[in-house]
Amino acid sequence: MKIPSIEVPPVRDPVAKLLDAFSSAESLQAKASIRIDTVRKGEELKFLLNGVVLYEKPDKIRILGYHPFGMGVFDVLYRGGEFLLFSPLQNRAYTGEISEFGDLIAKANVKISTEKPEGSEVPDRIRIEMPEKETRVDVKLKEISINPSLSEDAFQWVAPEGVEIRPLAQFLKGKKLE
Repeated sequence: MKIPSIEVPPVRDPVAKLLDAFSSAESLQAKASIRIDTVRKGEELKFLLNGVVLYEKPDKIRILGYHPFGMGVFDVLYRGGEFLLFSPLQNRAYTGEISEFGDLIAKANVKISTEKPEGSEVPDRIRIEMPEKETRVDVKLKEISINPSLSEDAFQWVAPEGVEIRPLAQFLKGKKLE
């Protein structure tokens, strides 16, 4: 007896869900409180950061996280399917087209969820969970400005001199998925 193969629907770009949550606005700018819970070498670590969230319809979002003293910790940029994660502390950037990594995203079990207060057009909280990397990022938006005029370069990124650029697959695979 032959067992029929099961059609598995393609993994939807998890960032598309995030963009949908903000789609009632043409653009958005907000300050953010960012909490990162992660495990490194068996030790639970918690980081509290300040940040900025920028959104522009239809397909651009940027989240910048920085230490309370102003030092940049990360820059996440999504623009039309292209994803970039920059870590100034590691002097490293990961980049690639999200569509190329559907199977890895599914395997890494990346989940993005949002919370929208009653009566609000846009979410005031973003949660990103990456169980395989034992990491959760919670972004609370505050001082939300809807439909501001954003600068031309709000969604541009130029690699600083000496930054190592790696394929996104290397970040998504991580140590636990190799």
